[in-house]
Order: sequence, then C-alpha cells, then structure tokens
Amino acid sequence: MTSTTVAERSNLEKALLAFPPYWPIEWTRQIRQRGLRLPLDWMSYVKEAAAITFPDKPGWVTPHTVAFETQTMWLRDFSDADAPSDAIPVIIDAPYAGHPSTIADYADGQSLVQTLKAGGAKRLYVTDWKSASHAMRNFGIDKYLADLRDAVDHVGGRAHLVGLCQGGWLSAMLAARYPGKAVSLVLAGAPIDTHAGSGPVTKLAKRTPLSFYRSMVAMGGGRMRGRFMLQGWKNMHPDEHYWGKYVDLFDNITNPQYVNRARHFASWYEHVVDLPGRLYLEAVKHLFKLNRLARGEFVALGERISLKTITVPLYLLAGADDDITTPEQVFNAENLVGTPRDQIRKELAPGGHIGLFMGAKTLKEQWAHISAWIGQQK
Repeated sequence: MTSTTVAERSNLEKALLAFPPYWPIEWTRQIRQRGLRLPLDWMSYVKEAAAITFPDKPGWVTPHTVAFETQTMWLRDFSDADAPSDAIPVIIDAPYAGHPSTIADYADGQSLVQTLKAGGAKRLYVTDWKSASHAMRNFGIDKYLADLRDAVDHVGGRAHLVGLCQGGWLSAMLAARYPGKAVSLVLAGAPIDTHAGSGPVTKLAKRTPLSFYRSMVAMGGGRMRGRFMLQGWKNMHPDEHYWGKYVDLFDNITNPQYVNRARHFASWYEHVVDLPGRLYLEAVKHLFKLNRLARGEFVALGERISLKTITVPLYLLAGADDDITTPEQVFNAENLVGTPRDQIRKELAPGGHIGLFMGAKTLKEQWAHISAWIGQQK
C-alpha cells in the first residue's frame, strides 16, 4: 500500500468520525434538493467535514514580535515601529479558559488587535497564555497575577488594561492589588460579580460540588485539560456543535466563503489549551462559588484586595445574549469599584460571548468606541 493511499484512508476514517448518526434521513432530503449534483457535493463535504473536525492549528494574523516571556505567557508586541517610547501601552489580557489567545487577533477584518491599532494604539501587546505542562500543574492565581504584573513592568510600569473574559478578573485583580499600574481598565465579557444574574455557568458552579471539579483535575493528571472544558462548552449548545454545524456545512458546501469561515473558526475553537489544576480549582472555589473578588475577600499575593481601590476610568462591555458571562456579572462591577460614576462607561453589544471579541460588527462599532475612549485617558 502506497503512502498516498494510507493518507487517503486516514482522511476518510477521520471524515467518517465526523458524521452524525442522522445521515440516512439527511441523505434522502438532499437527494430531493440536489439531484445529480449530490455525489460531487458529497465528496466535497467529506473533505470539509474532516477539516472542521480535525482542523489545523490557529495562528496570529497581524505581524508582531515577542517582547517578554514568563513561565505562563508570551507577551506579544504588535506596536508600530515608530511608536513613541513614552506612549502609554495597551495590554490586551486574553482569556485563559481552554482556547488559544489568538481570539484577540482572530482574522483579517475580525481582529481586536487591528481595531485598537486603527483607533490609535501605537504600543499594543497581547498576553498569549501557554498551555499548562505537567510542571505547571501547581501554578495558582498568584503566579498568573505576578506574571501579568511583571509584563506591565516590562513595558514601562503603567498600561491601559483590556481584560477579555477570564482575563478581565485577572486585570481587575492587578488594578486593585497594584494601584497606579492601570491607567484605565476595560472589562469585556468579564465575570466580576459571579453571583449576579442567573446564567448557566453560575448555576452550574453553585450546584456542582467542588469534589467534581477536583476529580476532573485528577483525571487530567493535575491539570484541567482543555478537551474537558471544550466538551463542557459544547454541551451548553449540543444541537449546534454535534449536529447543526454539519448540516449548515452541507447546505453551504458550494459557497467557498462559508466553507473558509467554518474552517477558520474550527481552527480556533477545536484547538485547546490546558490549565493548571490549582489555578482552575482556585477560580472555581474562590471566584465562582464564593464570589470573593466581588465581596472584597480575595487574597492576592499575600494581601486582601478590594475592588474599591480601583479608581481609574472604567469601560464595561457585555453581550446581550451572552450565556457564559451574563451582562449583570459585568455591569455590576460599577457598584464594586471606587471609580467615580461619571468615569464609568457601559455598553451592551448584540450577540453572545465569543462575538464580543471577534465579531465584525462589534469590533466596528463597540470596540471602535472603546478604542477612542482609551485614547482619551491619560
């Protein structure tokens, strides 16, 4: 058997794994709609179904360098070559919740990095969180907070912090623990008051015993495996991830733009990063179960911190249909910080959680507002 034949067989086996069990019914429907075109469309579908089930690894879109590296992250530098050295840097603190940090630079025309640069951010950095190795399994929140602090120090000691999702509570912790390091603070889809509202993640965290999360970490050898988290995210919308995306792909298989978008999204969504077990369990217990950050009871790097110590200008962005971080969890931050009300901006964007960070319309509208706002803060 030739190597080419082996490769073709491997791809076919992968494609077959992607087929949901409803295909006999779907096949009958498609015969009526497509007629003689169906065999050719089917061959294209087999290839593309395999591609979105076993996609290539995502990459960064915008040219950059690595400015700084710690055990937990690469600080990626997207600054303009002629950026003034005294310009206050902007740091996008990317989510660390099982998916790659490339969501901050998702695609050409769908990039938060590009939006902020176009809005005037001359010095711009992104935290690219590393997938946790076995040696990192005992890293806790303090380690990540210290590394974010060191990253700010590396770029001059002060920065505009833009916290996305889980990166939001870490950025808020830094602003509270080290007043003066944050010049302004943007919290987008960030779970700050985790007991506000009644979203599914909040309900799950409250009713699920901590022993369950410990068992998941034990199964991962001391880490919370990204594949476990991905399964959990998918199970929130099983019809979409186990059925709908394949139906939609087949219905649009003759549309190259749709197929390319599906491939690109899968390259980000299906590739996962692992989290240290200690970090994960600390977040579940202290932030989501006990809500200690919002209550002013969380101890960070040896000191109890209060969000009231945050007095810098604050911008809060939430998704109207976000069921990962509900708007209440984001917007209630205005009642917890010490920032004067006239220096707090709130905006509700249409759509769900992921679209907050890479949706074309949200980037063009809400993030353009945020970019202009950051430029006004000194």
